[in-house]
Amino acid sequence: MARRVFYSFDYQRDSWRASMVRNIGMVLGNQAAIDNAWEEVYKSEDSAIRRWIKKQLNGRSCTIVLIGAETARSKWVRYEIEQTLLSGKGLLGIRIHKLLDQKQQEDMAGPDPFEGLSMPDGRLVTDVIHTYDPPGETSKEVYAHISEHIESWIEIAIAER
Repeated sequence: MARRVFYSFDYQRDSWRASMVRNIGMVLGNQAAIDNAWEEVYKSEDSAIRRWIKKQLNGRSCTIVLIGAETARSKWVRYEIEQTLLSGKGLLGIRIHKLLDQKQQEDMAGPDPFEGLSMPDGRLVTDVIHTYDPPGETSKEVYAHISEHIESWIEIAIAER
């Protein structure tokens, strides 16, 4: 069963990698946004960006945080995680630093964006939410692993919310 999910990621650094995952096709993700659309939203005031994020999260059953080198430092990723937690949607993380970017380069692994966050009931997010670090030596192996498992990861996240 295809799920409607929201993908949260550091746009500046990981949009290429995120688009690879979003195009796997096992789940219905956000409508692919062209660069100019996000750049227009990003230029807006914070309140407009928050409204846009809330609108994007509406109707989604799960948020997938695609974790790259800078993801944990993004205030908007943090906001998307917080809104997901408050709404009771499924939440999971997938490390994507081994996927190649448009220059055919891997990246460094980044810190855990769930570190230091709490669930609405007080438990630590890192004790509850699964973060997957796909095995593989090459980008193709990592992509194949994500492709094979993303659907079950989503179902687990939804069931455990």
